[in-house]
Amino acid sequence: MGNMACGCPGSMARTIEREETEVDEAVKACSELRQWPVQLHLLPPAASYFRNADLLICADCVAFAMGNMHNDLLKGKALAIACPKLDDTTGYVEKLGAIFSTNDIKSVTVAIMEVPCCRGLDIIVREALLKSGKTIPVESVIIGIDGERRN
Repeated sequence: MGNMACGCPGSMARTIEREETEVDEAVKACSELRQWPVQLHLLPPAASYFRNADLLICADCVAFAMGNMHNDLLKGKALAIACPKLDDTTGYVEKLGAIFSTNDIKSVTVAIMEVPCCRGLDIIVREALLKSGKTIPVESVIIGIDGERRN
């Protein structure tokens, strides 16, 4: 491995080789997005879409890496997106804690990329859950840079 300007293996330039596939242009993928806004900084903790919701907390890159993200991860869930590396995460633990404590969240799925910096999002979610005092099932999903699920 050569020297990386930032020292982060997640920032290393890589080419992902893929075979070309035929796409039926008549079949259109439908969005499963059920609310707006989606960025964690902008989410109001008492928004109605959080009541009795399954919540997907998703690293920004997941939606671009995973071709079928809407159907495989987002369908039927409220969404919060964040980047633990590039966002100012100050306040994320408090914001998520407020979402957890204000609403009857049924489950939390944390979707992150396989790169080391993304693990911070999983840590933030688990810390917020502890601070909220709630017991909510949490599942962590790791997506490879090739878009494939690793677990």
